[in-house]
Amino acid sequence: MRIQDQIRFRLQQLNEAEKLILLNVVCFVLPLFFKTIFFLFNIPSGIFIGWFELSARWRDLLFKPWTLVTYSFIHSGFFHLFWNMYLLYFASRMFLNLFSAKTFFNVYFLGVLLGGLTFMLSYSIFPAFQNVSPIMIGASAGVMAVLIFMTTYSPDLEVRLIFFNVKLRYLGIALVLLDVIQIPYGNAGGHLAHLGGAALGYMYVRRLDQGVDIGRPFEAFVNQLFGLFKKRSPLKTVYKKTATTNSKKNPTPQEADQKKIDAILDKISNSGYDSLTQQEKDFLFQAGKKN
Repeated sequence: MRIQDQIRFRLQQLNEAEKLILLNVVCFVLPLFFKTIFFLFNIPSGIFIGWFELSARWRDLLFKPWTLVTYSFIHSGFFHLFWNMYLLYFASRMFLNLFSAKTFFNVYFLGVLLGGLTFMLSYSIFPAFQNVSPIMIGASAGVMAVLIFMTTYSPDLEVRLIFFNVKLRYLGIALVLLDVIQIPYGNAGGHLAHLGGAALGYMYVRRLDQGVDIGRPFEAFVNQLFGLFKKRSPLKTVYKKTATTNSKKNPTPQEADQKKIDAILDKISNSGYDSLTQQEKDFLFQAGKKN
């Protein structure tokens, strides 16, 4: 029981991006065990993975619509997983210092969706891909969405790359150009999906600057979808708390700080980061360092 408590405590200490990274790692490791079982019973392992990979054929999407999301949790090898999760960790640390976890998930999963659709549309439109029906896996489109979101939102922010500092704008431009020039040399669908994710990250920031959060409809849809699976009790209990009245009137310092952080994040979502006062920026920066 102690081990379970320790694991639960460790999980609670992870932020939302780190939990997403952990989920990707679990989704990478579990199929390795399934492959062993399938091997022992002489069952083709591709049957299992095929239910989660994204096919370029629209007919396959009609029968397996969930693959437009699940493909992002499947990786072809250790280094494919490692570099995707490394970049996601790097970008998410900056992201979550400025925006809420809900906005992070909106950007990430909308990037996954647009990346997947870009992949499928490309194989339907461009003559170079005629008579070819590949599959796609990997979280790169979502990672690119988060990374390009940050490079667009804070282009002059400098980050350390091994021996020197570089502005985010140049890092974002370099990654996009690398995807463009690598299209003829292999994994064309993957590079096109990266560009779809990058476009989502860029558009998301531009619309935020105009006071529009394009992730709100997606967020509402996900909330409704998960709401269908929630158990609702037929009984309704009404009770009155008296012991916590004083605590509500006198919130703890942690609760007061969190309330102030939430108010600042709402202000960013509505008016952009530049609308913050210097005091609010300093407070958010210090809060990010504590986390």
